[in-house]
Amino acid sequence: MEPITLVTCSGLSSTGKVTARAGMVVLQRFPGSVEECIPAARLQEPPCGRILALDGCEDACALKKLRETGVVPDLHIVATECGIVKNGMEEPRFDEIEQLAAAVIAALRGGRK
Repeated sequence: MEPITLVTCSGLSSTGKVTARAGMVVLQRFPGSVEECIPAARLQEPPCGRILALDGCEDACALKKLRETGVVPDLHIVATECGIVKNGMEEPRFDEIEQLAAAVIAALRGGRK
């Protein structure tokens, strides 16, 4: 299977931070399956190949940024839909990072969209 690029939320809220950290966990654990992890705000050009948009909340910053570049992601995951609670500017807890990383891994294995 072709490696996937993770595009994470660029938000500063707890759920935005958890997407970046969960993305890095997945990248480190599955380097052959994940090509790179890019914050949406740093997208300079449309990423190539398979794309997973990893958003913190229903604002869908990563998804919107991808669409602005003309890209429809192959997969889209929203942290709040995975049980992560948006908690202002708090730092994400380790268990939240692990919970979201597990959801990403499950989506990569099962192709959930």
